[in-house]
Amino acid sequence: MIRKNYSPPQNLLLVSGSYGLRLGVGVEPASCSMGGVEKRGYDMKKKDIQSLFDLTGKVALITGATGGFGRVVSMGLAMAGVKVMATGRSEETLEPLVEEIEKAGGISAFSAGSPIDHEDVKRVVKDTVAKFSGIDILVTAAGVNKPGSIIEQPLREWEMIIDANVKGTWLYCKEVGKVMIDQGRGGKVILVSSTRGMLGMANYTAYSPSKGAVSLMAKSLACEWGSHRINVNAIAPTVFRTALTQWMFDDDAFYKNFLRRIPIGRLGEPEDFLGTVIFLSSKASDFMTGAILYVDGGYTAG
Repeated sequence: MIRKNYSPPQNLLLVSGSYGLRLGVGVEPASCSMGGVEKRGYDMKKKDIQSLFDLTGKVALITGATGGFGRVVSMGLAMAGVKVMATGRSEETLEPLVEEIEKAGGISAFSAGSPIDHEDVKRVVKDTVAKFSGIDILVTAAGVNKPGSIIEQPLREWEMIIDANVKGTWLYCKEVGKVMIDQGRGGKVILVSSTRGMLGMANYTAYSPSKGAVSLMAKSLACEWGSHRINVNAIAPTVFRTALTQWMFDDDAFYKNFLRRIPIGRLGEPEDFLGTVIFLSSKASDFMTGAILYVDGGYTAG
């Protein structure tokens, strides 16, 4: 128990894991011995904490950039000082996004292409490197869903969902991974999974397995690329507002019934995920890899 009005001495050293943390302002770093290995303590300063989240000058490639999730991430990262390459299938939707980012003071470009066409993916990655001299962050926000009974759902529809959610993610990881490894400076890969990648649901025999695959892809790549200092994590949202899910917000009966499972008491908005993306893109998450972050208002908590 810490007494009220207690002030620790300036030379107090708190040890956590393999690092010493010295409390107090303006004190010199201390050293301590742990298991025969000397570790240096350090001062905790405001600028050091702020720098953990500083993304100024980083380069991000964002797939599905004009979707509900991708658009917010593109705008948010650009406002955090990231140079954003937005990609998707349509130039007609990408160009206005880039214009909006630039009007707000950000730096952005676009390169259109299909996320499931390997040659398109190669070209988009090449365009990104040519434009911004490298890639530091990959966010795979492209994906689709179309619920249907396994008895009635056509095979081509199932294949379309698997291709969009799994194959497209795999292709971008493959090509961006080559770039990050060759650069030799590490990188941040953020995959978009779903709570449905952990929890089954009727009429979701395409979508749920596809997102389960994305979650395990993050874990597998974390093991594969750890030695290259490439962090691979996944965000797993529950339902959040997009053009495709707006009906869930408008249907009062459905909305109230669904909220019974969400402790926070509301469905998600795309902006709810931006803080998590910034964290996973920054130095603050350097020791996190292979994690699935359920940004779901508590949906999977109980």
